[in-house]
Amino acid sequence: MLLAIDSGNTNIVFAVYDGDRLRGEWRASTDSERTADELGVWLTQLLTIEGLNRLDITAAIIASVVPAMVFGLKTLCRRYFRCEPLVVGDEGVDLGLSILLDRPEEVGADRLVNAVAAHKCYQGPLIIIDFGTATTFDVVDQEGNYCGGAIAPGINLSLEALHTAAAKLPRVAIGRPKQVIGRATVPAMQSGIFWGYVGLIEGLVRRIKDEFGSDMMVVATGGLAPLFADATKTINALDADLTLRGLLEIHRRNRGLTRE
Repeated sequence: MLLAIDSGNTNIVFAVYDGDRLRGEWRASTDSERTADELGVWLTQLLTIEGLNRLDITAAIIASVVPAMVFGLKTLCRRYFRCEPLVVGDEGVDLGLSILLDRPEEVGADRLVNAVAAHKCYQGPLIIIDFGTATTFDVVDQEGNYCGGAIAPGINLSLEALHTAAAKLPRVAIGRPKQVIGRATVPAMQSGIFWGYVGLIEGLVRRIKDEFGSDMMVVATGGLAPLFADATKTINALDADLTLRGLLEIHRRNRGLTRE
């Protein structure tokens, strides 16, 4: 079985695959101070609850946008699962795509993993919107090559910035307001954030399509993707497990590089 680890700025997702079958998926907050042993004990308990044995895991793959997490995650795989993990971005790891950028080494691993999965599942050309700590817009051409994109502040970052910078504005939860015109401070903030974000999505997608020169399928992923996918016709598909399936595909492509 394969342990797939997606380490983001806010959360780490751990998933176990038995072939194509997802056997378990768990989420932890990203904390570079947490040791491999702490994660190992936590994850071992969750595996047991699902009826899985840690020794049944024979391979692992890691994608991380937090460099400080990589060493601990590698140690976790070696110590508790007795396997050498594949790390997206390491030299020699084949993603099956070309990165058509001026500085390809700067691209976040999660964006490349999403591109791999989206091309396999939806062909192309594509725009992938990932609603995470940042909201990323990634462009994949017909051949599956990664062409770049755009990065915007995540919705929760925007909410926190509004609360922090304006003394009289409270901290509010994200939600879809029934009306655009808010008749009190909190509804007005919710409207501005939510419908403003919908406008950002629609505007950036339109401009990307115009610049790319063709129509493109738009795929949304990430924790808040369902909230926005229901609010605009710009998004064509909602895919919650896109990143994990990308990790599965990359592992299969590079199976010879791991010790199982």
